[in-house]
Order: sequence, then C-alpha cells, then structure tokens
Amino acid sequence: ELMTGYTMLRNGGVGNGGQPWVLRWSSRIRLTWLSFTLFVILVFFPLIAHYYLTTIDDADDAGKRIFGPRTGNELCEVKHVQDLCRIRESVSEELLQLEAKRQELNSEIAKLNLKIEACKKSIENAKQDLLQLKNVISQTEHSYKELMAQNQPKLSLPIRLLPDKDEAAFPLPKSNRNCRLHNCFDYSRCPLTSGFPVYVYNSDDYPFGSSLDPLIKQAFEATVRTNVYVTENANIACVYIILVGEMQEPVMPKPTELEQQLHSLPYWRTDGHNHLIINLSRKSETQNFIYNVSTGRAMIAQSTFYDVQYRPGFDIVVSPLVHAMSEPNFLEIPPQVPVKRKYLFSFQGEKIESLRSSLQEVRSFEEEIEGNAPADYDDRIITTLKAVQDSKLDFVLVEFTCKNQPKASLPTEWALCGERDDRLELLKLSTFALIITPGDTRLVISAGCAMRLFEALEVGAIPVVLGEQVQLPYNDVIRWNEAALIIPKPRITEVHFLLRSISDNDLLAMRRQGRFLWETYFSTSDNVFSTVLAIIRTRIQIPAAPIREEAAVEIPHRSGKAAGTDPNMADNGDLDLGPVETEPPYASPKYLRNFTLTAMDIYRNWNSAPGPFHLFPYTPFDPVLPSEAKFLGSGTGFRPIGGGAGGSGKEFQAALGGNVPREQFTVVMLTYEREEVLMNSLERLNGLPYLNKVVVVWNSPKLPSEDLLWPDIGVPIMVVRTEKNSLNNRFLPWDEIETEAVLSIDDDAHLRHDEIMFGFRVWREARDRIVGFPGRYHAWDVAHQSWLYNSNYSCELSMYYAYLYSYVMPQAIRDMVDEYINCEDIAMNFLVSHLTRKPPIKVTSRWTFRCPGCPQALSHDDSHFHERHKCINFFVKVYGYMPLLYTQFRVDSVLFKTRLPHDKTKCFKFI
Repeated sequence: ELMTGYTMLRNGGVGNGGQPWVLRWSSRIRLTWLSFTLFVILVFFPLIAHYYLTTIDDADDAGKRIFGPRTGNELCEVKHVQDLCRIRESVSEELLQLEAKRQELNSEIAKLNLKIEACKKSIENAKQDLLQLKNVISQTEHSYKELMAQNQPKLSLPIRLLPDKDEAAFPLPKSNRNCRLHNCFDYSRCPLTSGFPVYVYNSDDYPFGSSLDPLIKQAFEATVRTNVYVTENANIACVYIILVGEMQEPVMPKPTELEQQLHSLPYWRTDGHNHLIINLSRKSETQNFIYNVSTGRAMIAQSTFYDVQYRPGFDIVVSPLVHAMSEPNFLEIPPQVPVKRKYLFSFQGEKIESLRSSLQEVRSFEEEIEGNAPADYDDRIITTLKAVQDSKLDFVLVEFTCKNQPKASLPTEWALCGERDDRLELLKLSTFALIITPGDTRLVISAGCAMRLFEALEVGAIPVVLGEQVQLPYNDVIRWNEAALIIPKPRITEVHFLLRSISDNDLLAMRRQGRFLWETYFSTSDNVFSTVLAIIRTRIQIPAAPIREEAAVEIPHRSGKAAGTDPNMADNGDLDLGPVETEPPYASPKYLRNFTLTAMDIYRNWNSAPGPFHLFPYTPFDPVLPSEAKFLGSGTGFRPIGGGAGGSGKEFQAALGGNVPREQFTVVMLTYEREEVLMNSLERLNGLPYLNKVVVVWNSPKLPSEDLLWPDIGVPIMVVRTEKNSLNNRFLPWDEIETEAVLSIDDDAHLRHDEIMFGFRVWREARDRIVGFPGRYHAWDVAHQSWLYNSNYSCELSMYYAYLYSYVMPQAIRDMVDEYINCEDIAMNFLVSHLTRKPPIKVTSRWTFRCPGCPQALSHDDSHFHERHKCINFFVKVYGYMPLLYTQFRVDSVLFKTRLPHDKTKCFKFI
C-alpha cells in the first residue's frame, strides 16, 4: 500500500492528481481497439464477402444471379464494351490466319529444303560432268596440236648467203653491175615472220651529214620517226638505210671521201650487203655523185642512173622529193575535167651539153656508139614538132629555147625552163606533156626527166615519154602504160596522129590513174620513203605489217533489261530470215593469203587503177593486206566452204549458203545524247540473225546516265567512247569489229529485220560495193555550175573501207566533215566509188527509214542540204573529178519468194 500510495502520489494521486493517468490509459485502450477494428474490417470482411458472393448465386434460376459470370452477349450489351469486343474478335481471327500461314510456310520451307538438297546433288553431278568435259577438251586440244604439228611444215631461218661478220677474204662480185638479190642480199637476216625491221643511220653522226640539204634531211628524219618498220635495234635489222643526198654543191665531199665514210659504217660488214643508199633529189639539177663511189653489195635509190650503174631488180628509181616539208594543196590542183584542154601537147626545154657531168670523162654520143649510125633523134624531134605547131591543126606549144636562163642539166639532157609555178601553169592548159629523154642512151633516167614526170602527173597532163629505154620511177612495180604513153623516138612523126586518136574515156582513165600514182607514190616524203621500203619488202616476199586499228575505249554500262519485240520488226511478209543461230558470235575468218599474195599477186595489185584488187596501192605504207586484218574487199580472204543450198526459192532462202555459208556482220551505231531513241533502236535488233555484236559509238563528251539499263538483245553491245565529237568516228576501224561486213546505221533509222537480212545477202554477192537502203542522187546544176545533192541513213560496207576512210583518204575531207558536222556518208560514197569505179547497190523500195516520234535530227535543219551541196563540190575539188556513178537498177527480194518446181532446180542453180 505504501508503494501504491507512493506511486499514486508521484502520478498525481487519486484526487486531483489521478485524473491525468486515467485519461492516458483510456487513450491507449482506444488506440488498441481502433487498430483491432481496422484489422477485422480489412481481413475478415473481404473473406465474408467472398464467401457470400460464391454461395448466394447457387440457385438454379440464372435470372436471379446478381454477381455470377455472364455470357459474352450479355456483356456486349454494355455500350462502351462493344468496340473492345469487335477488336478481340478481329485479333482472334487474324491470329488464326497467321497460324495457318505459318504452318503453310513451314511446309513450303520443308519442300524447298528438299529441293536445295536435290540441287546440291545436281551441282555436284554437274561439276563432275564439267570436269570430265574439261578433260575431254584438254585431250582434244592436245590431239589437235599434235595433228597440226604433224601437218604443218617446220619454219626455220633462211640459209645464210653472206657472212655475218667482216671477212676480208670474202670475195665481192666480179662487177657491181652483176649484183642481184640472189647473190648480193642476205636473206637470213629477213625471215618471213621477222616483220621487216629497218635500221636507219643518223646522218649527223658522219661527216657527209653536214653537206645534206637541210629540207631533205628534215623531211627524211620526220618520215623515219613515224614509219612502222623502223627499229632502233640494229642487231635485228633486215635492211640498213643511209641518206647521202641531196648534197649541197659548195660542201659536197669528194667521191673517195664519201666512199671511205660509207665503208666505215658500223654494220657495213666489208661489202655493204643489206644496205640501201638513198640519194633524194629536190631539184632537177641534182648530180649523180654516187657514180664514182664503190658501193659494193649495197642497193641504191636515186633519181639519176647510168646504164652501167643501174642494176634492174636491185636498185630503185625514186621520184623527186618536191614537197619536202609541205603537204600538197589539193584545192590548187586543177580538176580532171574537161578532158580536152587548150593545148593538145606542150614542151619547153633547152638542150645544153657543156655543163659538168658526174662522169669521170664526158664523151659525145657518136663516140659512145662506136662508129654506128647516129641515133640522136633530137634534130628530127625538133623539126617534126615545129611542123605540127605550124600546121595549126591543133593548138600545141613547143619551145626549144628558154626565155630565161635554163636550169642546170646533164649532157644531152633537155634542161627545164623558167620557174616551177610557170611550168605548172602551162601544164594545166595541156592535155599531154612531152618528156624527151636524154640523147645519151647511157642515161637511163635523170632528175630532170623525173621532175617533168612529177609535174605532169601533179596537174593532170598525161605524160608522153619519147624514148623507150627510159627507166621511170618504180618501173618494176608500176604499170606505166596505164598512166603515160612511152613512145620510141623513131615514131616522132606518128605522135600527133596517135595523140589525136585517143578517146575521151581513155584520156580520163589515164589522167585519173596518173593522179592516183602521184598521190600515192610521189606527193610527200612519207609516200616516197614508204614506197621504197614496200618495194624492197615485196621483192624479198615479206608480208606487210598489220594496218593500225583504233583502240576502242569501252564505257561501262549495265545490261539486263529484257528487250521486247517490236511488231513492226516481226512483220517480214513471207520472207524467211534464215535459220536462227544458237551458237555465240564468232569472228570472220582471218586473211590467210598474205605470203602467197606477196609472192604471186603483188604486181597485179599494185599497177592498176582503183578496183577490188587495186585498194592496195592506195595505202603506200602497206600495199598488202596484213595478216591481222579480217577481210579483203573482193572477198578472196575467205576460203569457200561448200556451195549454197539449191532447190526452190524457199529452200534457197532457208540457209545462208553461198561461198561463205558461215558469216556474221557487225552493227555500228552512232549516237549523241539520245538515250531513249538509242534504247529503242537497240531493242529493235533483238533476235536479228547473223548479228555478231553492236558497237555503239558514243559521240558525246557526256557519259550515259549511270542508272541507264541497256537492253539484252542476245549479242554483246560494246559502247565505245570517242575522243571528240566527230561524224568521222562512224567509220573508224575499231578493234572490236571482228567481222568483214559492217552495217553502219544512225540511232534513229528504222529498218526491219527482213530488210537488214536481205541487204546482208546482197552485200555478200558484191563485197567491194556499198549496199544502201534509201536512194539519193547527185546532179549537175547548169545554172550555178556546181553539183547538187538531193537528200542516206544506212549502208552496209566492207570493213576495209573503214581503214581507207580513216587513214588514207585525204585529211581535207575529214576536216570538212568535222567543220559542218555533216557529209560523212557522202565522203564514204566518194571514196568507194573512186576506188572501185562502181556505183552503190540499192535494196528495197522504201523511201524513208526514220522512226516516228524520234527527236529532231540534224538532217531536219534547213541548212542540212545546203551544207551537203557544199560538201559535194568540195570533195570534187579534192578528187579532181566526180567519182560518184549512177545506177539504174534496184535489188529486190523476188528471187527469195519464187517457187520453182523440183524438176527446174538445176536451172535455178544455173541462174
């Protein structure tokens, strides 16, 4: 009790001090109860509610259920839940579809896996088959090489005729005059496959080099630098060349000094075999200073020879080098028509016998013939020609005394009168030009006679040479009787009658041939030097070097666009296009007759005026078609492989047949920034038989669009980039062209397949001709005294003409084409007609080939035809005459549509 009381006292007691304690105790009780009550509500009440909710709806009457689960329809009656229901149903349906697709894809994957396994097995089998095929091919190639080795003759070097090194004891010929190729030329240095390497000495390294005419030396050096045969390796050379003239008079070395310098050449080898000494003359008074020089076995090429000095078939008579450092101006050369000129013939000259000769001793003509009757007909010639002039039957001009100081000349030679320009003006007025050879028959050719011949050919005066003993330039390879009249002097009294009896056609043919010879072999230093080398190379039967081809720089492009079929292209009537070939493109057969042609046909090829075989002389650097060229204009470059299929026209057209039954052609298409037009034109070539490839000449500096998709037409499409925008690029001999036949066509020309095929068949029968589609013509405008052009889109021609157009045709014509951006087709027609003297061949009867809807072309410009008028007249001035020829027939495809009875087959074949 004391403790309790003490406690109560400390806490305020029972009285006034006990009430706070009670209050604190009661608040604790309330907190505890409140916590308990909350616990019961939060724990037991949810349990009771759950129990109640699960038992209150156990009644069978579903309508009395309050909280039980309801059907979907009942829930969907609630407005805000309807959209959710529709979404659920849609998702459920899509899930079912995806599941079905998944199962389907799994099934397909399983099938594809099986196919992959099968393909893997097929690939393995194909690899095994390919390996077997490779083994078979390798064995076949090995067998082929063995057969070729058995059937091909072994090629070895020629037998050495002369010593390789200096041998003092090796005997020289008994006389230099006896030198010929068989005893003075070492063939062992010039195998057939050597390529004819030529080494040229530098004249400046020797004392006589300072005495050479500067213009001659400069022109010679420029020519040597560009010649394809010249080599700097003297150890492999076939021929060694040294230039010794023309010498300048004041500093001309003595014959003994020149002889010592020649014998000291590093590759002279005692006797000078395989050497060529060239003495060019730029003036008519050039002296024959080599006459007293011992040249051993060396060949000599010059314009003046005495009979005791000249060795036929060994030495070479060359033309004068008049245009040493300048190209001839074709516009200053008179035209070849009219045929008859003011004077029937003309001659100016003066005979001087007191000038210094290169002979050691000058003797009279009477002394030389040793007592025989005088044979100097000069007096009779003078008397006869003056009588013709006095008769006035024809206008002639003969002068035997120069008005001014005559040019220096050799004894008994007729010296030239006046300056060169004055002589040319007289020759331009002369139909014939008389050339009287020296009275001294020992002088077989002189620089003065060669100069007269050069000037006559240059201006179109037909040379009349009095003296049959003369050796004209390159006489052993040029048939001079087709360009000049060579008349013995005793026939001087018949000359007038002979000249009057020649018809105009023959006069024009001789004038044209003379112009051709002058342009090809006389006109420039390049022509002279190349002709000399070509003569030596032909004599020793070495084929020419390949003609240079134009390297094609390809523009990368994407292909793969499937080419469609143009319904216009498929409309071929009842004309078959021939068998559709499944084999890949193949090149035309190589030209394999180089060696035999060099040995057998070269003289026939060189000597005549333009024609199928006469293409060769038009290329002085290469008179024989090289082995790398693909064709020959006349078609003899192919070996006949059986005849064509006979029978009816239908059977005949079903195979290519002919002498070359396996052949293709190349399409060359020029374009300039017309991609859509180009793509359409290329698609039209899809399925064209016998097409080897298409060469697209991209003439624009702007490259094609990178995203441009080129059509797949079944053959390669080569897009060639050009250096400049020039229409001449159409005819460049691209190295990608592997066929002889070339179809040159614009990118907007519209040709059907049957038309192309028929043109190809026609060309195969006339390989030296141009086969064209639209006809055009030229006409003489009497009122304006000029030629007119009456509107050429495509043509088929031989690849050989591309070489001639690009490398041989006068540069002035190509410059004209670049200036006007026009006329390249006319230029090609001029060239081919000039060479073949045949008109082109027109096929089909359609008049226009332009595609509808194509953009504006150059030919639609008003100035187009005016420029072509100018081109024709300019080309006529360059050629000197109008080479184009008219044709009055057209080739149609009637033969291929003809149906003949089988019993008439032989007649059909014969026809």
